[in-house]
Amino acid sequence: MKKLLLLLALGLTTLSMNAQDLRNSSNSYIGKIESDGTVRNSSNSCIGKIERDGTIRNSSNASIGKIDSDGTIRNASNSSIGKVESNGTVRNGSNSSIGKIESDGTVRNSSNSCIGYAKGVPVRYAAVFFFFDFFKK
Repeated sequence: MKKLLLLLALGLTTLSMNAQDLRNSSNSYIGKIESDGTVRNSSNSCIGKIERDGTIRNSSNASIGKIDSDGTIRNASNSSIGKVESNGTVRNGSNSSIGKIESDGTVRNSSNSCIGYAKGVPVRYAAVFFFFDFFKK
């Protein structure tokens, strides 16, 4: 019985770790957002972090933006550059729809084409990764 519980626990841990992977439209691994908000690229290098309070940090730990509690995305100057609505719609600073993150983690652009997958990733975090350039170099 203990062996079975251990195997189940290991299986659930593996599932939850894989569920945080970020993938492109071809389903190739492009990075991950860990449960503590650490953002990693495809080489597993830390490229930033999204803290529980919504602060977005780069790999040097400098604050580069924020996600407000209402889904507003702000840059380092505290200017609104977009918003994530409760239904997963992502809007730019002009309030135009630029995409959507569906409940299953599928990420779509404004033309409704699949641009990636973020299964198990909080919608706001996925939006920051796919639609705003906080982690691009």
